[in-house]
Amino acid sequence: MTKKKNEFLAVLFLTLIVFISVVALTLTNEITKDKIKIANKEAITEMLATLFPEMEDFTLDEESGLYTPLTGGESLGHAFMATATGYGGAIDILIGLEPDATLRGIKIISHQETPGLGAKITEPFFLDQFQGISAEQVALARNDGEIDAITGATISSTAVVNAVKGAVLKKMDDLNKEVEGN
Repeated sequence: MTKKKNEFLAVLFLTLIVFISVVALTLTNEITKDKIKIANKEAITEMLATLFPEMEDFTLDEESGLYTPLTGGESLGHAFMATATGYGGAIDILIGLEPDATLRGIKIISHQETPGLGAKITEPFFLDQFQGISAEQVALARNDGEIDAITGATISSTAVVNAVKGAVLKKMDDLNKEVEGN
């Protein structure tokens, strides 16, 4: 009987520990969720401001993931996220579009590319090539495009180019459908 009593107490003790942990995590989530939302909005605002320096505010269509930077209540264009798979893993990209659908530019949000090689996708000499060009021009120079690949990082360069081109064409198609629907 003592063995069963010990087993019961062990189960009861573990159940109590789990219950206390769940309550603590729930309370922590409630306390921090507003701070996390504020921090996320600040981070997004900072990222958008790198592509749209004149931006005063922005709106977000949560369904489509489309950010609309605003100044004086007027749209400066659109921004949205794209993901590529590079040599080292996922590459998250913020893409800015002008109202006439030319690229405002791109920003690499995160990546896992090789330091010194693939990581050069974050450097201005690569990123600046995406400014002021159309979606059709987003291709590597060897494929009759406007983007020079990074020497030694062809996979990373190609991944970014393909993700940007694909995402821009899809968003432009979505925006055109939205305009036609109104």
